[in-house]
Amino acid sequence: MTVRPFTIEPSRDPLRWCAGLTAVFLIIVLHRLGLPSKPMFDEIHYLPAARNMLALSSRLNPEHPLLGKEMIATGMGLVGDNAWGWRLPSALLGTLGLFAAMRALWWASLSRQATLLFGVFLATDFVWFMISRIAMLDMAMAAMLAVAFWQWALAWRIGADRPARARLHLALAGVFLGLSLSAKWNGIPLVVTPGLLFAAQRWIALKGRRAQLLTARDAGPVPGVSLLEAAFWLGSVPLLVYFASFAPMFFYKVQPMTLGGMLEFQRYMLQLQDSVVKPHHYMSQWWQWVFNLRPIWFFYEQSDGAQRGVLMLGNPFSMLAALPAVLLCLWDGIRRNGSLWQLRGGVALFYALSLVFWALNGKPVQFYYHYMLASTFAMAALALVLGEWWDLAIRWPGKIALAMSVGMFVWFYPIISAAILHDGRNSFETYTWLDSWR
Repeated sequence: MTVRPFTIEPSRDPLRWCAGLTAVFLIIVLHRLGLPSKPMFDEIHYLPAARNMLALSSRLNPEHPLLGKEMIATGMGLVGDNAWGWRLPSALLGTLGLFAAMRALWWASLSRQATLLFGVFLATDFVWFMISRIAMLDMAMAAMLAVAFWQWALAWRIGADRPARARLHLALAGVFLGLSLSAKWNGIPLVVTPGLLFAAQRWIALKGRRAQLLTARDAGPVPGVSLLEAAFWLGSVPLLVYFASFAPMFFYKVQPMTLGGMLEFQRYMLQLQDSVVKPHHYMSQWWQWVFNLRPIWFFYEQSDGAQRGVLMLGNPFSMLAALPAVLLCLWDGIRRNGSLWQLRGGVALFYALSLVFWALNGKPVQFYYHYMLASTFAMAALALVLGEWWDLAIRWPGKIALAMSVGMFVWFYPIISAAILHDGRNSFETYTWLDSWR
């Protein structure tokens, strides 16, 4: 029996399906967005900071960049200082990020099946959904990164045929990389990766004439763009956008920012990041995130007339099913040639980089939601593997994975969406399958 090799064949763009999935996700995210009506988890830090930003009064929560708090402040200004106003920006950003992530994988893979599988897996992995429903900084960071990767993948895909348009998408990638960095520093390893990979691809493409590495334009990954120009779009522009995000601080009534104090303030932010050492009941380590062992209770108490809870947990099926997919993508990236296998290896690399940031940064107090970026690439790996099998007419694994992922989302929906828990204070026992989940 001869098994035909899997090759990427451009298929019909699933744009409408991506838009449909995104619309359904937005509807589900907005349902009960205002519950609980009181702040939960880290909202207690970011809401006062956003209020001070609206009033241009003084610095609060100075250990983080400003964009995420600027988004929360915008919601407050438009909708009101209430739960809807606090959380609507994250809901809209999470919806944008889901769409952008699907478009990124489409342009990177040209696989209709993998793109749609990825959309469902990401929407139902619990983490993306819950971070879209809380006034924290992480969704601003992740959504901007997803848009950046969308524009980056599009620039590489169309570069040979439409260099002028590819340059525009490369520039937009740089802008959104900067916006991601402006929300939170968690994505730093991924923010620098597009520029480094551009340089590596150009080095490979210029074999035999690498003396022209900085100035040559007639080579991949984006013909028409020199490495020097790419360094501006993917290196300088993100930094310019990042520093521009601090503009409101120049107008604070107390301790306004100055140009001369900008770099010193970055060092101060880093010191504050490392100063949080008091143990927390729900703190965890990166290896516990990988195996979905130590979630967080964002909320669990009587509120708005009922017992409600929000358990920051990963989807018990897809989070674990994705682990062998990540390893398979890594193996394929090492042993095979071709753009598809480079993509799969790249997804495994991004997964690892997202974890390394937390494994090596020395910050003692870490939480499960810090796994969000890594889990996004895990969902992409699972979708790529199952999408390949689907194209080989081996569809039952993909169908089972879809059913299990969606089924788990439906089962756990009450405890991840602040629904009424009818068993009262002991309702958590229905959902905490492991002792470490309590």
